[in-house]
Amino acid sequence: MIKKILLAVALAIPMFVSAQTLKVGVVDTSVIMQAMPDTKTAETKLADTSKKYEDEFAKLQQEFGRLYEEFQKMPESEPQAIRERKTRELADMNQKIETFQQSASQDLQKMQQELMAPIVAKIKSAIESVGKENGYAMIQEAAALIYYAAPVEDITPKVKQKLGL
Repeated sequence: MIKKILLAVALAIPMFVSAQTLKVGVVDTSVIMQAMPDTKTAETKLADTSKKYEDEFAKLQQEFGRLYEEFQKMPESEPQAIRERKTRELADMNQKIETFQQSASQDLQKMQQELMAPIVAKIKSAIESVGKENGYAMIQEAAALIYYAAPVEDITPKVKQKLGL
């Protein structure tokens, strides 16, 4: 019986020792992302494109406003066919505006994903490199870390250095 207990303790000791040497890192990718010149370039491109969409949207709204004002100024004696045509014009313009908004939103989302994908890939590669070079068993996003009992090291500065920031 004592031999079994001693054997169990002997087998458990290496597990405790290895658990104590486990290196865990945390990284704040948002800090790294904001420090990268590529991010600023991407944000500028997105802002420029967004401004173009906003300008076009303003033109569509002005056109809708003009059509609506014409409709409101129509005399009661206006023939029904003309009223119906103006109503259809308003409905068509409203649909055009909604379609434009959806399309612009989708285009901007796609553009953001395309511009940010290489930046995210660079960051991920740098994190993996720092992890391998420094013997980390695990690296966790700092914002997602809730609790960890072992010592944890913030590797954000190492990743920034790896990226030349």
